[in-house]
Parts: sequence; C-alpha cells; structure tokens
Amino acid sequence: MTPQPNPQVGAAVKAADRAHVFHSWSAQELIDPLAVAGAEGSYFWDYEGKRYLDFTSGLVFTNIGYQHPKVVAAIQEQAATLSTFAPAFAVEARSEAARLIAERTPGDLDKIFFTNGGAEAVENATRMARLHTGRPKVLSAYRSYHGATSTAINLTGDPRRWPNDSGAAGVVHFWAPFLYRSPFHSDSEQQECERALQHLEDTIAFEGPGTVAAIILETIPGTAGIMTPPPGYLAGVRALCDQYGIVFILDEVMAGFGRTGKWFAADHYDVTPDLMTFAKGVNSGYVPLGGVAISSAIAETFARRPYPGGLTYSGHPLACAAAVATINVMEEEGIVEQAARIGETVLGPGLRELAARHPSVGEVRGTGVFWALELVKDRETREPLVPYNAAGEANGPMVAFGAAAKARGLWPFINMNRTHVVPPCNVSEEEAKEGLAVLDEALSVADEYTV
Repeated sequence: MTPQPNPQVGAAVKAADRAHVFHSWSAQELIDPLAVAGAEGSYFWDYEGKRYLDFTSGLVFTNIGYQHPKVVAAIQEQAATLSTFAPAFAVEARSEAARLIAERTPGDLDKIFFTNGGAEAVENATRMARLHTGRPKVLSAYRSYHGATSTAINLTGDPRRWPNDSGAAGVVHFWAPFLYRSPFHSDSEQQECERALQHLEDTIAFEGPGTVAAIILETIPGTAGIMTPPPGYLAGVRALCDQYGIVFILDEVMAGFGRTGKWFAADHYDVTPDLMTFAKGVNSGYVPLGGVAISSAIAETFARRPYPGGLTYSGHPLACAAAVATINVMEEEGIVEQAARIGETVLGPGLRELAARHPSVGEVRGTGVFWALELVKDRETREPLVPYNAAGEANGPMVAFGAAAKARGLWPFINMNRTHVVPPCNVSEEEAKEGLAVLDEALSVADEYTV
C-alpha cells in the first residue's frame, strides 16, 4: 500500500467531476471534492500521494475496510458466473445472503426483502407496517436520519428534512431520550427513560392509537449523534407497541453488522422489533445493498396477499455475493469481536482521556467503533461549539477542527457540533491510537473557541 503521486490524472478526474457530477446535499459551486486515487484497509489516498486514516468508514459503511481481497474475489467470481438476474427468480447468491442475514437477526426476523440501500429499506418497512395495520401514521424521533427518499426524508428528524417536508406524509415526530441535552429536564438515565416513555405514550394517546401504524427508531442514532438509549427505553417502546398494536421498526442501517460490537445494536438491549432495516455494513458498501428483515406475523400478512412493492435490482447477485463474502469474513476474522474489543480497550478509554484534557469536549458516548464527541464552547452551560445547523462563518470552529485533522492525515466525520469516531470494525489497535493522537492535536484547535 504505497500511494504513487499522479497529479495530472488527479486534475483530469477533478475537472470531469466539476463539469458533470451533481453531488448530494451540496451547493454545487461551493464544494471542492477531494479526488481519491485508491484505498486499502483503513486508509485512502489522493493523487498527490497524501494518505488519510479514514475515521468515517466512507459514510459509516466500510465495516471491513477497503478492498478486502476475499470480498473483491467474490464479486469477481459472481460477475463471471451470473452477473445479474431478475428478482423474481431464486438465485444462489441471493438465497445464501438472505439465509446468513436471517441467522443473525434477533427473534423471528427470518424473511428478507432486499433493496438497493437504506432509504429504500425504510420506505418498504413503512409500507409494510401501514398495510399490515391498515393505519396511516408513523412516529419517529426528532434526532434521527432515515434516508433521502420521499417517506424516509419525512421520517428524518434533522434539518435535511426541512426543504423536503411535505407536511402531509403521515409522520409525527417525538423526542427520544438524550440525557446530555434532555428535553425532559432529567437528572439521571432512569428519569430520562421514564419521562421519554411517558412523552411517547402521551404522543400516541393524543394522535389516536388506532391511527398509528408504526414507531421507527434508530436503535442507536447515527448521524444525529450516537446517543445510546438508556437501559429499559427500547424495551419500553416495545411494550407500548404491543399495548397499542403498533409495528415497531428498528433502523439498523448504520448501527448494524458489527458497528456496535454486536451483529446488531438491538442485541445490546435484548429487544426484537417487528421489522428491521439494514444496509451499509451488510457488504461493507462494496456493491449497493439494503433490506428489511421481517417478522413472521408481518410476513404472514403477505402470504396470500401480494406485497405491492418491488425493485428491479432487489437482491442483485453481485451485491448479494458481496454480502455473503462479507458476513463470512466477519465470522472468520472475528471482526464483530474486534469492534467490541477496540471500543472497550482503545477508543472508549482514549476518547475519555481526550475529554479530560480538552475543554471543547462536553461528552463522550458510544460503543464498539461507534462513538461521538460532543464539542462545546462552555462545559458548564453545554453551549454547542457551533449553533444548531450552523453554516458559513458561524460554522467556523468546526471547519477549523476538521482542517486540522485532515492536515495531519485523519479524515474526520463531522456533523454540526460533533465529531464521530467511526473507523472500520477491523481497525487495528495501532491505527486507532494513530487516530486518537491526531484528534488530540485537532481538538487543541477546537479548544481555542471555548470560553
């Protein structure tokens, strides 16, 4: 893994990108995408030969790192054997991927509907819930992200929803627990759990229980801040769903497949939803793939009644072959266990040490290789380092922090006033410590903006 500088090719790549590629979530003339020449393991590099340790895992999807040879070989073999086939047929790669996923999902989530990604998984899970219950509304949390397609973006709680919000999508938002910035003025996890559950039950009551098809939650919210739920919360939501005949959907698109040190984040809480969405880590993002894991009760609804949904590339053989290889690699190499160990022995202790040294760190939270640092101006008041949804000059402190990390060879995941620490699940101890050392230096820049 020796990056070879080739600035001429890099310039050509950049020019073609600027001329023809329309980038997501961006004002096109205000962005300057880095031209990437290659990647391997936990690193990628540009055409100047500069190498970066990727503490973003792409968009939190390269759970086994870049270019794992066994997954690359599986894709190549599948392409040579059967590169594509329509979803109505039984295909070996598709069947085996579904079997391997079902073996790892909690409870009786044994039927797998394949999509091309996480947003489509959320779309279809919501559709299944509405058809199963005959009810129109879905409840979701404000601090959440569920995807950019029509229903998924309306379910999303963060500001990316605002320009896309139809106001008529049958979505009702509520406050999920987050003790550090509690909307319930709680002073303990137990109190936060109890008050959040009461708030949710009140929301159900005032919306009308007979109108609510589903409650959807990220088991551990990802982009919104990696807030691990307090003990008892998810079990309490499960109980409310059972009480009112509501479908419980857990979104594991980001948290699933080893990210939290378990196959699924739900495994930490001993909770089984009725539907579970997944994507990203299922095949480390090597070929687009997502899906919905379906309980027996909801599968039975469509046993003799056609499910009115489908996708041309549902269960695409190349994507499914990548999933089979990825899951097998994760088992063979103990990658889920590695994520748990790195979180417990390196990232967790290391991030808490950084928090003790840097006044800009208000809170450290996470598990496995799924962590967030809440950056603040003032630890006492907990004022965020930058305002909510800050842009331009107001976002300057986070821009400065990010630039300091990149200058030192670390690519950080930054959202609002947080930096997330989300390297590949098989990041080595040495790589994790390398990243922590860079964060230490970059946080010194953030400290300059504290009071």
